[in-house]
Amino acid sequence: MAFNSTSHSPSTQHEDSVPPSTSRKAGGWRAIAYILGNESFEKLASMSLIANLTVYLRTKYNLGGIFLVNVVTIWTGSSNVLSIAGAVVSDAYLGRFLTLLFGSISSLVGMGTIALTAAIPELRPPACHEPSVCEQPRGWQIVVLLLGLLLLAIGAGGIRPCNIAFGADQFDTRTEKGRARLESFFNWWYFSFTIALMIALTGVVYVQTNISWAIGFAIPTVCLACSIIIFLIGRRTYIIRKPQGSIFIDMAKVISASIKKRKVNLRQSSDHTFYSPATDEELEPTKLMLTDRFNCLNKAAVILDSSELDCQGQPTDSWRLCSVQQVEQLKCLVGIVPVWCSAIGCFVVMDQQNTFGNLQGIQMNQFLGPHFKVPPAWMGNTSMLALSFWIFIYQSLYLPTSRKIMKRDARITLKEKIRTGIVMSILCMVMAGIVEKKRRESALKHGSHVSPLSIGFLLPQFVLSGLTEAFAAVAIMEFFTVQMPESMRSIAGAVFFLSLSIGSYLSSLIVNIIHVATGKNGRQPWLGDHDLNKNRLDYYYFIIASLGVINFVYFTFFAGNYVSSKKAITTGGDLQLDNHSISQSRKFSA
Repeated sequence: MAFNSTSHSPSTQHEDSVPPSTSRKAGGWRAIAYILGNESFEKLASMSLIANLTVYLRTKYNLGGIFLVNVVTIWTGSSNVLSIAGAVVSDAYLGRFLTLLFGSISSLVGMGTIALTAAIPELRPPACHEPSVCEQPRGWQIVVLLLGLLLLAIGAGGIRPCNIAFGADQFDTRTEKGRARLESFFNWWYFSFTIALMIALTGVVYVQTNISWAIGFAIPTVCLACSIIIFLIGRRTYIIRKPQGSIFIDMAKVISASIKKRKVNLRQSSDHTFYSPATDEELEPTKLMLTDRFNCLNKAAVILDSSELDCQGQPTDSWRLCSVQQVEQLKCLVGIVPVWCSAIGCFVVMDQQNTFGNLQGIQMNQFLGPHFKVPPAWMGNTSMLALSFWIFIYQSLYLPTSRKIMKRDARITLKEKIRTGIVMSILCMVMAGIVEKKRRESALKHGSHVSPLSIGFLLPQFVLSGLTEAFAAVAIMEFFTVQMPESMRSIAGAVFFLSLSIGSYLSSLIVNIIHVATGKNGRQPWLGDHDLNKNRLDYYYFIIASLGVINFVYFTFFAGNYVSSKKAITTGGDLQLDNHSISQSRKFSA
């Protein structure tokens, strides 16, 4: 039995969703122009740091070994996990406009701090002329560096969960015209993101590595300042929606109510009354029905006594009584956990190229010809190009050809994509291990710190990393999106970022465990030395590959059962969804 009540009148809900000050001229493409300008400059700035942070810390701060890997991976993970906090603050308190503004300001101050460390020699240790004897940074120098990275992580936490959603707010998706414009916005958003990423990974990274780190970090600092100015100039054109409350808080309430009512036995009686108020169609287009899966959570919606509701039919204690809608939303999230765990395994592999992949490049022959020196961070372009090439082949060649030959839709299912992505992740680590073994042997044979082996030998592992992302990461993002009801689509991005962050933290944990385990009894540990020639990075890669095999078995025989075998998308809008998924996944794996 379900108890129905209406929590708010429709008119009240509409006033909450669109502020009274909003004029009919607000929103639309006029506002999107400013939003895309802000987004492009912000992404150019953030990606230019992400791509080259490992190289900067190694060459200018003389960091190496475990500490360097920990700094990069923990910062990566923190930037992603703070997106969850940013989403809660935005939805429940500040709204998307203010969250984006404060996040951008935090990023600007953080990037400015990093730029100062490059411009002022006293903020970092002296240059390292002999690889074997390098002066380490002082404690206060590390504090300044970490302060800059912390401000950047806080800024990312405010920007990432809000930028796409704020753009979507500018269109009325209740109309066909609004929905069509929203699809165009996603395509333009992805286009601007890709252009910014290409500029960051080529032009800015080249300036940082081969001309000046100070100028190379001043460029993204100026870009962030421009992004804030553009964002504020467009202030009067935006539709700024008021905070509606966070779905994460609702989920916490369901867990709390379930615990408080844990002694309720749902099997003893079928006469339980469940709290199921009417939902506003504008904010909750899909009303979820009560299901038997994860039945223990249903206790949160059971009305045990009439005193649990006030005179208007609202819960007197929302942490003790929740609606069926809230309960089923949490179930949707719980239902993707098996695949989410498998996603973490893929992201551990993708995370290696941002740290150890760049460190390999530093100790390889970087010259292309007698004069041109290839920045190690340029290898990240290879992953992006591999991802984009596959999407082009799949959308423009494979699908049209298969339709003509087979006379039917021959799309690759989500399950097949994820499984293929896991295989690519295994091959990536095996290839990385083989190349590292050859690089190390070549360096030791010639008695040099830098191996004569060309940096071009890193291309296969970066290509395979890009294909891992193209198959697994994009499909996982798509799976999270299609498994959620319409009102929870924004949660998919937050869950995706959380898996990225845990992948980074897990990578750091594995590195530290291997360092301790292999360094016992006075032995040389596999990881930890500033000189990769003294490490056994190849063994580490093979261990990660072994974990990938375990992940493949886990997905094939367990997690894959939670992925529908139906084709992911059957309409003409598939490219838009793929683009959105790709852009989400590339936000931090560049």
